Amino acid sequence: MPFHPAYLETLFRLQTPPRRWPERFAIISAYATTGEVWSPEQNESADHRLAALLTQRSPWTHRLVGFSPTTDHAEPSWAVELPLSEARAIGADFAQDAIYFVHVDELRVVSCGDPSSQIVGPFRERIVGP
Repeated sequence: MPFHPAYLETLFRLQTPPRRWPERFAIISAYATTGEVWSPEQNESADHRLAALLTQRSPWTHRLVGFSPTTDHAEPSWAVELPLSEARAIGADFAQDAIYFVHVDELRVVSCGDPSSQIVGPFRERIVGP
């Protein structure tokens, strides 16, 4: 599956840096899937449900915001230490087309619906903020 170009240009804004980045982690959003429009209340409700689920399942979570440098569209997301298969399943449960997965600083966009993925580049080069 070819990925929407927005997935390949995404940058990540941090309020505060974590004390450590795990060797492997996923980045998952619960906001409206690319191409869909949800109300602010729908987005926030989905985000709260996702946060509650992730804090139960993962030993490490960290808030970040994925955004497009060309359109400035932004989605609050969660970096979470989970196996890829579990992260993909959670993304699918929250109506996401794709999630990000980082392994030793390699950022990859991964489909939630099929096994396709694409390398995006070094994760730390895409961090904006502290």
